[in-house]
Amino acid sequence: MEIPIYQVDAFTGRPFGGNAAAVCPLPHWPEDQLMHQIAAENNLAETAFFVRDGGGFHLRWFTPEIEMDLCGHATLAAAHVLFNHLGHPGDTIHFSSMSGPLTVRRKDGRIELDFPARDPVPAELPPIIAAGIGAAPLEVLKARDYVLLLRDEAAVRSLKPDRQLLDRINIDPGGIIVTARGSRTDFVSRFFTPQAAIFEDPVTGSAHCSLVPYWAGKLGKTTLVAEQVSRRSGTLWCELAGDRVRMAGEAVTYLEGKIFLS
Repeated sequence: MEIPIYQVDAFTGRPFGGNAAAVCPLPHWPEDQLMHQIAAENNLAETAFFVRDGGGFHLRWFTPEIEMDLCGHATLAAAHVLFNHLGHPGDTIHFSSMSGPLTVRRKDGRIELDFPARDPVPAELPPIIAAGIGAAPLEVLKARDYVLLLRDEAAVRSLKPDRQLLDRINIDPGGIIVTARGSRTDFVSRFFTPQAAIFEDPVTGSAHCSLVPYWAGKLGKTTLVAEQVSRRSGTLWCELAGDRVRMAGEAVTYLEGKIFLS
């Protein structure tokens, strides 16, 4: 049995930037255990698998540990593979997913994702996160993930969370987003996932499902440019459209190969 595999750097126009995702096109769904094993073997933040479904594709995302309900960079990577390697016609792809229908388009030289908005609401920060994050947030909100507003971009860039402490959390916090106004962009962010194999995700599309409505309200505009200021970094061109978030980015192919299974 052979499975095609591509590795794509998403939300960047250069190799070794953005967020790396593996993409595996499939003729049909295998056992879930096999997809878990492939994702663990890849040891990337996400591996995307898709199967043709009518006129579109059914898309699933796996981390090295779990199946995710939504992933931005691996969706962008899957669309990049379809457009640039598998000859998908036209400029639109329709994915079905655990988070409902997702539409992806080629637009202005980028790939634009149409995702559900996840408006964050004010929340109390658990003491262990407050102690472990390494900064005093000006605001605390939560949707799927905690959203912590810091004083400025420098505070976001220099943040050094205590991973050992945060890994002791005995609840599922989702992710922990830290964010601030940007110096060159509308806002910046970083994203941390306690207890995960990859503690800091380099560029997180799903986090922007909460960041975009938050910053759209704070800045009084619906079109925004965002930068995730991890070591690899990545840029997203975003728009709030009602209860949807559109985010566009670039992508580059790093490798193409085959998985061999007996």
